[in-house]
Amino acid sequence: MAVKIVAGNWKMNLNRGEAQALVSEITGMLSDEVTHPVKVILFPANIYIGAIVQLTSSDHRIAIGAQNCSNKESGAFTGEVSAAMLKSIGCHYVLIGHSERRAYFGETNTLLSEKIDLAIKHLLHPVYCIGELLEDRNNKKHFDVIQNQLTEGIFHLDATAFEKCIIAYEPVWAIGTGLTASAEQAQEMHAYIRQLIEKKYGGIIAENTTILYGGSCNDQNAKELFGLKDVDGGLIGGASLKSRSFVNIIKSLP
Repeated sequence: MAVKIVAGNWKMNLNRGEAQALVSEITGMLSDEVTHPVKVILFPANIYIGAIVQLTSSDHRIAIGAQNCSNKESGAFTGEVSAAMLKSIGCHYVLIGHSERRAYFGETNTLLSEKIDLAIKHLLHPVYCIGELLEDRNNKKHFDVIQNQLTEGIFHLDATAFEKCIIAYEPVWAIGTGLTASAEQAQEMHAYIRQLIEKKYGGIIAENTTILYGGSCNDQNAKELFGLKDVDGGLIGGASLKSRSFVNIIKSLP
């Protein structure tokens, strides 16, 4: 059975004091309000990772990840951060292929596959983000887009390596727009993704792969989304910057 996870992607937000305060609020609320086992991943800006690893070290339910990593091992790549560097400061996860990286920085499936390889080499768990544009959905190409992103970005892995990965489906048209995929749309796409994984790696791995929904998920719709058969949690954006909203989302996990 897939592990249920709520992940918070802080993007380029918060100064150091705000980040530390948010973590303190989240850990306090989890301690006071959440008694059942949960898995939470926080994705702060790279420069805060070391400090936040220390702040969360006593809560085994929280792991820390990075929002991106380089596709290069090391070398003269000014401004880049390698998978090895992230692992050395306490990261366990890394977002790869977020729609904003694809759209604003031109990251291709081929480039992302290189990042995935280096992340796994350095014992990081990739959270591989896939999703279609509104144009793709309107033109009924959304399934083709998803299949292509999986095939070119991650399906080159052998089964052992793939089992270290998490998939995050983010309908790009529902990120930061206030729109959310309907329960039927979310379940349909998550089921399709699991079907593709099963075809590639078999039923057991497909059943055990965590597939997160990321697309304007909040404390009002999380319970419905997390109750869907093939939705194993959420990759949360804006709502993860507010401790009350984020913990309420975590509490929505079945």
